[in-house]
Amino acid sequence: MRTQKIMAVAGATVLAAALAACGGGDGGSSGGGKTLDVLIGANTQYPEQFAAWQKSISEKFKAQTGATVKFEQFASANDELTKIQTSVVSGTGPDVYAVGTTMTPTAYSTGAFVKMGDSEWQKIGGKDKFNPATLGISGPDENNQVGIPWVSRPFVMAYNTDLLKAAGIDKPATSWDELTQQAKKLTHGDQYGLAIAYKDNYDPWKFVWGMSVQAGNPLVDGKTAKIQDPAVQKAYQTYFGWLTTDKVVDPAAVGWTNPQALAAFAKGKTGYFLLTTTTAKNSLEQGAVQGKWSFALLPTIPPGAQARPANGVEAASILSGDNLLVADYSKNKDLAFQYVKLVTDPDVQLDYYKQFGNLPANASALQSLASDPKLAPVAEAAKKSVATPFTGAWSDIQLALTNVAVQSLPDLAKGSLSPQQIDARIADAQKSAQSALDRAK
Repeated sequence: MRTQKIMAVAGATVLAAALAACGGGDGGSSGGGKTLDVLIGANTQYPEQFAAWQKSISEKFKAQTGATVKFEQFASANDELTKIQTSVVSGTGPDVYAVGTTMTPTAYSTGAFVKMGDSEWQKIGGKDKFNPATLGISGPDENNQVGIPWVSRPFVMAYNTDLLKAAGIDKPATSWDELTQQAKKLTHGDQYGLAIAYKDNYDPWKFVWGMSVQAGNPLVDGKTAKIQDPAVQKAYQTYFGWLTTDKVVDPAAVGWTNPQALAAFAKGKTGYFLLTTTTAKNSLEQGAVQGKWSFALLPTIPPGAQARPANGVEAASILSGDNLLVADYSKNKDLAFQYVKLVTDPDVQLDYYKQFGNLPANASALQSLASDPKLAPVAEAAKKSVATPFTGAWSDIQLALTNVAVQSLPDLAKGSLSPQQIDARIADAQKSAQSALDRAK
């Protein structure tokens, strides 16, 4: 059974060269002279600060244990998935993985990560150390969890308070259609309504997922993919249409990643920056919008509707953040849990928030931030967050959704994208998603 799971995740794309590239902890469980290998996502927004944080954590860890931390970084969801695949097949690689919440089901399906029982939770300070909501995608149920919450990133939108006021807009939009109309009012001259990161490795699928779920289409229904659905088609048409039809986005956004969209908004010439988190806070406070911005919930009424349908879900955000997982093949499990305890303790969590804006998963650290009024919409988004489907196929499904955007970039750059082109790419995504679900069986 475990071999079938591994093959379902790894497929036929894993290369022998990739297997040889995987490192691995040396023998023993703790003590000086040992190295703990930690895989973590690259921080393209604050790369220098992130390198300094890694150095600081490594120094603290060495002072506590005598061991050294070696950080490996991945730059995209595809890199993240590939690393999990190659390490599972080879049985060697990082000791600790910091993975996005949506990647946790895929990791769980391999059977290659330590399940958290009472003794494991106690090693890191107890399960009640964490904000309960952050445990929502740690495993398929509370008795089968592999993901240890590290940081939380509910998605919201930022808006320019001065520009909205000047356009006669009293409050941020609560439906996607209202948002489009407001964006049109905000667009004139060198000013645009929306900042969108069309080339980002992670952003596009989240728009489509949110709009689709709000319309009552969950994208995955048991073992059936529901990508080729009118709700998905409408979502892509809306998302691409902001650029090609509504003309409320800077044409340069075709080449933007999320940090570039943030930088554009921070210049003070854009009404909304969609799909952001508290990680943007530091940049906003240092830009031309300092004192002129606020967070708001993303719209929760799907495109083409004035109210959510009866089967629609008020999904303000995906249940988003990062989980820490300890590899079952690791020879350094004790060291791994000591590292996890260190980075989930309150002082380290609060320091990480101050530097990078990621909300703490630690309950007491999060509570200490409750008095910040700017975080109120973020806290509401956290409460209204919805977990993506807990299936080992999800990583492939989100990549299939992203590929629709990737394949559309050349057409977006030309300023035109037909419904037929979108439909053809959605059909391909449906095939990929269904194939992933079939393998996950």
